[in-house]
Amino acid sequence: MPSIDFVVQTDLSRSTRVKQLEAMFDVPPETKVTLRWRGELPIEGQEWNVGLIVGPSGSGKSTIAQRIFGDHVALTWDGKSVIDDFARELSMQAISEVCQAVGFNTIPAWMRPYSVLSNGERFRVDLARRLLELPDPVVVDEFTSVVDRQVARIGAHAVQKFIRRNKRQFVAVTCHYDVIDWLQPDWIFEPATMSFTGRSVQRRPSIDVEIARVPYAAWRIFAPFHYLTAELNKAAQCFVLSVDGQPASFAGMRHQVHPQVHDIQACSRLVTLPDWQGMGFAMILIDKVSEAYKAIGKRVHTYPAHPSLIRSFGKSAHWRMTKKPGTYSAMSKGTSKTVKPGDYGGRPCAVFEYTGPSMDVATARQLLGK
Repeated sequence: MPSIDFVVQTDLSRSTRVKQLEAMFDVPPETKVTLRWRGELPIEGQEWNVGLIVGPSGSGKSTIAQRIFGDHVALTWDGKSVIDDFARELSMQAISEVCQAVGFNTIPAWMRPYSVLSNGERFRVDLARRLLELPDPVVVDEFTSVVDRQVARIGAHAVQKFIRRNKRQFVAVTCHYDVIDWLQPDWIFEPATMSFTGRSVQRRPSIDVEIARVPYAAWRIFAPFHYLTAELNKAAQCFVLSVDGQPASFAGMRHQVHPQVHDIQACSRLVTLPDWQGMGFAMILIDKVSEAYKAIGKRVHTYPAHPSLIRSFGKSAHWRMTKKPGTYSAMSKGTSKTVKPGDYGGRPCAVFEYTGPSMDVATARQLLGK
């Protein structure tokens, strides 16, 4: 097992100001400061995916991580888009999959330079690139230190899912204990007390959500983050999933014009704000809205082109694929006719129909505002 037994010595300044400071606070004069850590990190030969080194600033987290796992790798971000910064040998398919896996799902953000991204977006794309380019174990120092705590918890949950699904190894180094239940580490090491704790994977904390029909104006909050276009039919019925009063996911629904049937309600826009991506809120929202429409005799279809959405609908027991992705459906005139690739207004998409349960009619009418 990795043994921790090392000393770090640093020469101290003997400047005039240092001497004044010693006099002000009656600090004994020193020429060196010596820090020592001694203990064990019993992970060698053990099966694990996620580790956590956690503790207050100055407790030795970064030093121990460096001595055990090697130097922290600094990434360079100088491309005109963040996807151009990924290693040349990586396929766009691989880049796409890992970005989506860590909750960096806003396609327009992939085409922007790193410098203009939000802290939350930088955090996620940095994780994505490290997971693709670095060997195991992937060590991330100052994990979640520069992002909002909400982003930190959701990002931690997203990354641990990817790590376990791909049988990788990941070590987070942080001063924030609030990520523990979301990161679900297999082991925790605390340098402040030199204590090691093994931990079994548990259910993540629950999140209470609220779903409601909202005015059309709510679309303006979500429009910049949709992967296709900021346009939404003015006749669309709009629904938002909120967490603690904060909007997280949006669904725009409209009547689907069809030459033969008149009971299809189409989901034309489904989008989750960047800070909430990776939790499956979009699927929770569209499932609940579809339950309501089914209760009043409507069928619900959706037409995703985003690979992440196609996978989510494909894995759901409540949705049935009626058309595979790769064919093109018209975006204009509200019809479902097939057009050729490259035709104006066409896009490759899948088609899914909701086959899940329905809610009671009274609840459905309340949600739908009917």
